[in-house]
Amino acid sequence: MASVKGYFQNIFENIRTIAIGMKITIKYCFQKTVTVHYPEHRLSFAPRYRGIHEFEADKCIACDLCAKACPVDCIYIDKSAPRKIDKKTGKAAGGELLRFAIDYSKCLFCALCTEPCPTLCIHMGKLHDLSSYSRKEVVVEFAELAKQELNTPIPLWMEKNRDRIGWVKDEYDRVKSRTLATTAADIAPVK
Repeated sequence: MASVKGYFQNIFENIRTIAIGMKITIKYCFQKTVTVHYPEHRLSFAPRYRGIHEFEADKCIACDLCAKACPVDCIYIDKSAPRKIDKKTGKAAGGELLRFAIDYSKCLFCALCTEPCPTLCIHMGKLHDLSSYSRKEVVVEFAELAKQELNTPIPLWMEKNRDRIGWVKDEYDRVKSRTLATTAADIAPVK
């Protein structure tokens, strides 16, 4: 008799747990989807989102403080001679900035490089995708970008979709005009 009672109790428990699971499943079936059809629709990021760096080469004095602060040693800097800020123009003068590169295969996007910069020339940007076809392409040579009059690289997806999608064109135009993204993710200098 006890085994018959246990048998029916097991059937009842199985039906009850299936009903609980189906209740949860049905509840989610009728909710609004949260999938974003990227890049047609823009992804929303937090105000302090830290993306690919934006670098103002004309303000950089190549002091190496950002490279020293980097916990993974992904910043590479070379200069021909010492540089300093010209008080009249607010731009770096002296030697040439030969190389300022960041290896994004190593970068943690921690923003520790923005804190010690005395000229505030490096900022955390808002671009999130630096897709490429080789590992060599994830090392961004910011000194070379400055010669092209850019503060940050233009990703492949942006190049391909700028004529087709409105918000991508706006972001492309912002990058081309050298307008910095909001710097809310930068660590504020201690006074």
